[in-house]
Amino acid sequence: MKVKENIPQANPVECEAPNMGKSGESGWKLLRYLIVGVLFGIVFVKAEVISWFRIQEMFRLQSFFMYGVIGSAILVGLVSIQLIKRFGVKTLSGEPIKIADKEFRKGQVIGGFIFGLGWALTGACPGPLFAQIGFGYSVIVVTLLSAIAGTWVYGKFADKLPN
Repeated sequence: MKVKENIPQANPVECEAPNMGKSGESGWKLLRYLIVGVLFGIVFVKAEVISWFRIQEMFRLQSFFMYGVIGSAILVGLVSIQLIKRFGVKTLSGEPIKIADKEFRKGQVIGGFIFGLGWALTGACPGPLFAQIGFGYSVIVVTLLSAIAGTWVYGKFADKLPN
């Protein structure tokens, strides 16, 4: 794995995530994340956020619904990040939350375009893929496999891309 000069890493073979848990959670402790994920998926289904028709309405500019959902998520995220930074909120295990500064790169625009194109064509964003599969949209398995393949390709050629 090639290490980029502008990305600090402790070990060139392994990516160091800034919020990697040090507490060694496993087994039953991880069950709470599964439960929260399932509940979040149920909310996605009930709110029609995973609906292919809702996503197509958004991309055809026929409905404000999805723009409202996305805009609300951005607003909640902005406020949450500011509160975490301002009050020094810690994780459930007491570790500090580190939010790394980001720099803009032209590859983000290209990647965003490819992401949006895939989202419009498939009617599926990576977030709710599992909720769609769980709800019975079995054709989304193709989208999931494509997302995994795309992630692998990006990882393989990231050092050659304009990111």
